[in-house]
Amino acid sequence: KGEGHAEGEKVENPDTGLYYDEYLRQVIDVLETDKHFREKLQTADIEEIKSGKLSKELDLVSHHVRTRLDELKRQEVARLRMLIKAKMDSVQDTGIDHQALLKQFEHLNHQNPDTFEPKDLDMLIKAVSTR
Repeated sequence: KGEGHAEGEKVENPDTGLYYDEYLRQVIDVLETDKHFREKLQTADIEEIKSGKLSKELDLVSHHVRTRLDELKRQEVARLRMLIKAKMDSVQDTGIDHQALLKQFEHLNHQNPDTFEPKDLDMLIKAVSTR
């Protein structure tokens, strides 16, 4: 039985268990505020999403959406840096390779910590679909 949800009503999704679950949810929520992207997402099949074809649509979203995605990415990078610092503090080893630690986080492009680009969406999709 298909139950309809009122417009704007939040539907609770189960936790994915991913350490970046909240970031994933926030990115999806922001992308779905863009009418064009939401329509593309609803009509895309799983292969289009996994292949990165959907990521190219990011260039067509509104400036407001891109600005919000940039902000989310900066917050996620700051969160990851905090995790790395906590790990370093617990180990107290000055020989830690920060870039190697950042490479563990394959759900975003750590080479560009300031803006959310199609590559970020592609990496997020790939990280989720290969887990």
